[in-house]
Amino acid sequence: MTLIVRLIIGLVGLFNVAVGLMFLLNPARMGPEFALSPLGSQGLATMRADFSAFFLVGGLFALLGAIRTDPSPLKVPLLLLAIALFGRTLSLILDGTAPTAYPPMLVEAVMIALLLLGQWVFARARQSKAR
Repeated sequence: MTLIVRLIIGLVGLFNVAVGLMFLLNPARMGPEFALSPLGSQGLATMRADFSAFFLVGGLFALLGAIRTDPSPLKVPLLLLAIALFGRTLSLILDGTAPTAYPPMLVEAVMIALLLLGQWVFARARQSKAR
């Protein structure tokens, strides 16, 4: 079970690292995928900096947790994704809904559930080793 969860968390991490690298290397292409349109070079710089930071940090900490079978690093992507999901929910309440609003929320919710599973499995694995 631990190995399967490590692989799943590793895939979550790799997915986020890949998205972060795509934002870093080609924000103009990634913007429309996220319903973003940069305003000039500063807009591209903001997308390159902020979005790559979000996805790379979350992805790298997920990978760290998976490699070490350690639940602690998973707190970072969990917090990032929970705040993102909260922001999307708040936007639905304040700004209304669109058909495109729900797929990213579903992806975030699934990643949150997988990371929580990872925390639980990794914590149990560490307890078993401590005995």
